[in-house]
Order: sequence, then structure tokens, then C-alpha cells
Amino acid sequence: MDVTLLKSEINYKYVRSSGSGGQHVNKVSSKAELYFDLSNSSVFNDEEKQKLSEFFNNRLTKDGVLILVCDESRSQFRNKALVTQRFLELIQEGLKEDKKRISTRVPRSVKRKRLKAKRINADKKANRKPPTLE
Repeated sequence: MDVTLLKSEINYKYVRSSGSGGQHVNKVSSKAELYFDLSNSSVFNDEEKQKLSEFFNNRLTKDGVLILVCDESRSQFRNKALVTQRFLELIQEGLKEDKKRISTRVPRSVKRKRLKAKRINADKKANRKPPTLE
């Protein structure tokens, strides 16, 4: 994955941030919005795009655009750095290969313990019933 090429495909938009801050917040656009068009990206191949679209299934728009927002800091530059860092971490996490699970045998003692607990529970419930008179 080429990070510089990936960063070149990112678009930023700056809007006014909400929250406290007095009159300053009404004048300065410090909130950073990151837009990344996954469907038209040339950085990833089709297999990687499919994997990332499954990873970002709830975060993508209908057009296949990923939008991330950061307004943690009052600085526009800091917010841009934070949202870019978060984006790169999400991409790395989305492309991570899952480890294949190696199935193991269930130990005999675990099976015994489960059956013993099951028997105790069954006896407990059987003792709650009124006795049958024959």
C-alpha cells in the first residue's frame, strides 16, 4: 500500500465546529472532514476494494465514498492530522488478514464437567416436582 498515493486521493473539507469556544468558534472553520472515494481509487486492486467495502459497510455512502470527521481540537491543522491518522489506521485494519482458526479437540475433563453440571441441574429441577403416589 503506497501511503503517499493514498493521501493524494483524499479530499478535505473544513466546516465550522460545534461546541463551546465563544465567538471564535463562529468565525473559524476548524472541523476537518475527510472524503475518500473507495470505488474509484487506483491504490487498491479489486480484491482489496471488496475487502474494504465489507469492512466499511456502514460507513460508506451509496456512491462508495468514505467520510470521516474530526473536531477534537480547535486547530484545523491538528484536526486534519488526526483524521488522516485515523483513516490510515482504519485502512490497515480493514486490509488485515484474519488468522485461520486451528480447531482443537475438546478435553475430556471439560466434557465431564459439563455433563456433571447438567446432571446436577436436572436433579435440582426433578426435586422441585411433587412426588408421584402409586
